[in-house]
Amino acid sequence: MKLQLKVSLALSVFTSLGSMTAEAEAALLIGNTRSDSIVIFDEISGTILGDFTAPGQNGLRDPDAITIGPDGNVYVSVGASSQESAVLRFNLKGEFLGVAASGNGLTRPYGNAFGPDGNLYVSSFRTNQILRFDGKTGAFIDIFASDNNGGFGSPNGLNGPNGLLFGPDGSLYVTTQGSANDASGGLIFPFASQVLRYTPEQILGKAPTTTSTVFIDQPALLPESGFISLLGLAFAPDLQSLYVSDFANGIRQYDLAGQLLEVLSTNYTGTIPSNNFIGGLAFGADTDNLFAVGFDFTNNNLGSVLTFPGAEGSDVAFSGSLFTDTRLVRPIGIAAVPAAAVPEPTAIAGTLLALGGLGASRSRKRQKRSS
Repeated sequence: MKLQLKVSLALSVFTSLGSMTAEAEAALLIGNTRSDSIVIFDEISGTILGDFTAPGQNGLRDPDAITIGPDGNVYVSVGASSQESAVLRFNLKGEFLGVAASGNGLTRPYGNAFGPDGNLYVSSFRTNQILRFDGKTGAFIDIFASDNNGGFGSPNGLNGPNGLLFGPDGSLYVTTQGSANDASGGLIFPFASQVLRYTPEQILGKAPTTTSTVFIDQPALLPESGFISLLGLAFAPDLQSLYVSDFANGIRQYDLAGQLLEVLSTNYTGTIPSNNFIGGLAFGADTDNLFAVGFDFTNNNLGSVLTFPGAEGSDVAFSGSLFTDTRLVRPIGIAAVPAAAVPEPTAIAGTLLALGGLGASRSRKRQKRSS
């Protein structure tokens, strides 16, 4: 009788979860750097559907940037040390397909993006480099760009590269933290946090990458921020403006000339300075809603998803919608999944096993992601 009840309950849960997955029209993948997991977030219902893949397995450590590649697979930056640092490849079912990039000095790959040449570009945060790998084989090609100073930084240079994003014209946009290494290998912050631009000619090897253009210089400090650390990048659906997240607080919108258009407050904890930090950005797969992830560093890094309908909001107080869940633990990476390819959560199988009894019993001023 008890077994029959467990099976009945398990089937009920399966039907419920399966139905929820089938009804999900668009989803986001969110990486949790403190629980070594990636979860599926239904952007329409505003709920977490389950795990995208098995937490902590196949080298899934400190997952950060998440990209949907041109092949439809999912590319995840992982690792806090040079030994663990890599970009992992998964299909949209959450099945591990191997390592897409690793080695060659790659340390803390805080950004990854596919270029118009089909190659995978990966920012190496602690070595102040962007490395280039073959997009299909994962073979190392070259050091695409660096700070030209051995990791010690340079004015208007590649100082602590974070997010990477290719624009509609083929240019590569890079957010920098403004950090560099000191003589003992420690992290210091002597430079401005900026958005750099590498031209299509530089991407194609027709011009050297020793110099980049400062597309956005360090902006003014927001009232709710104690520092500035530009991080996430997302082009508006009409491709006419660029949104940039600030780890300390705020999302800034710029036109294609690099002029500031609008500021969105992300201070959902309502404190001065803000008690929450902000990760990456993504526009919904079928909407013009702007999504960001954040976490409250005063509350065990409890994570939240922030939604700005129409990418609009107030510059003086958080005015978007907020979803908070204990399954979000210091989230940074976020990516929109095409509506026709929403993955099924791996949590369904785990729930069935459990119910059926078959399962195995920066300092405050400049904390940044390097902590």
